[in-house]
Amino acid sequence: MFPSKALRARGLAAAAVALISVAAMSGCSSAQTGASGTATSGTVKWWGWTPDDSEAQQEIAAFNKQYPNIKVEFKKIQDADYNSALRPALASPSGPDVFDVAAGGATGDVGTFGANALDLTSTMKQLRGDGWDSGLYTAGVKAFTDGSGKLKAAQVGRIASGFLWINQGLFDKYGLKAPTTLQEWARVCSVFRANGMGCLKEGIGQPGFDIDTLHSISDSIQPGTFTKATVGEVKWTDPTIVQAFSIFKQLSTDGILDEGAVGIKQYPDANNGFLSGKVPMVQMGSWYQQYTTQPALKAAVAAAGVPSDTPLITMTPVPFPDVAGKGNKPNLFGDPDYALAVNARSKAQDAATTFALWLSSTKEGQQIVADHLTDYPALESVSTDWSTNSLVNPAVQEPALKALGQRVNQVDQARQANLPAAMIQALVTANQAVIGGQSTPEQAAAALQAAYEANKSHG
Repeated sequence: MFPSKALRARGLAAAAVALISVAAMSGCSSAQTGASGTATSGTVKWWGWTPDDSEAQQEIAAFNKQYPNIKVEFKKIQDADYNSALRPALASPSGPDVFDVAAGGATGDVGTFGANALDLTSTMKQLRGDGWDSGLYTAGVKAFTDGSGKLKAAQVGRIASGFLWINQGLFDKYGLKAPTTLQEWARVCSVFRANGMGCLKEGIGQPGFDIDTLHSISDSIQPGTFTKATVGEVKWTDPTIVQAFSIFKQLSTDGILDEGAVGIKQYPDANNGFLSGKVPMVQMGSWYQQYTTQPALKAAVAAAGVPSDTPLITMTPVPFPDVAGKGNKPNLFGDPDYALAVNARSKAQDAATTFALWLSSTKEGQQIVADHLTDYPALESVSTDWSTNSLVNPAVQEPALKALGQRVNQVDQARQANLPAAMIQALVTANQAVIGGQSTPEQAAAALQAAYEANKSHG
């Protein structure tokens, strides 16, 4: 039974009052001089590498239904440029009021930028009570809490990787099924290539994506070894990692990986090729499911510069093939996607806190996040309302996406949260060297171990 409009209105009003109280407390505790705006009014500048502009505008529009006097201006910065743009901005009095941070990795690492953020612990308690962290994604709470117990950012969502996306229409056209072994994968790709197409298009060099592929291959050999290497429980020279490099190289020599992988980028090259229907399969994570919807896919195809009448593809997630032939079925690996930090130098801290906590920690904000499909919500009581999504092919995609969600809920390994930027670069360099033929798998693994030893800040 759905709640009445009156009950829903009272619920929204209660949430609004709580957030007003939270933001007011934030403003008082900060003793910010020259502050402008209040908990319910003002202008908030939000910088991030995610979400897409269209999604951000929809989130802002939903926020403004409750807070019409807070103007939120979103500035999207490409992930490769984010750190270099954010660092000087946070050092100036005119930087963003709210900014994205990540649990780890090369972009927006909270370990790098958390010093510039307000402690949100007390304001979160004001909003959610003493047990404020109950019901929130545990790994996200931990990731954005510093060593002294201060919550430096409020997580918005979580993601997972370790699987593939296929163009179901192309597979159906040629009577093919998603490959489950290395041999099947090579055969499927030979069919596509015989018909003038590529197969798996991947950018070996843009941080994150080729690392996911290496991680998946490693898990096929021995689940968990890759993750153990990231935290020093095994060496990067472990036989599993060496074999993973060998199989990765085999993806290239067996005609699975498209030629020129070292010279292209995942975004825009692999992304545009797949979404425009020119590429049969791609390695992306759960954030990619946003493009199963007609509005998001239409916008992405238009942004790719292809004709407006290009047919929308039916993209579906499939398990990463058992490339080692051992029958292992490892879980996916994932991280908190991003969190919102409030700039300690902001003159609009009250309004900024209102927005950051509304999107990250209220049912209303988190429902918008869940329904966009880019992130799984950080608030575990919220789930996707499938009736709100215009999937390209609901009969095929909805069951597959629900099954993916079940796998995401079983994630038991980190994606990049344990990898500092130096190790991410070392992994990318190693992948490029193996695929390009400059290093043997053994040499690449040794280089990784040397990089690990040289970067003891890995955590």
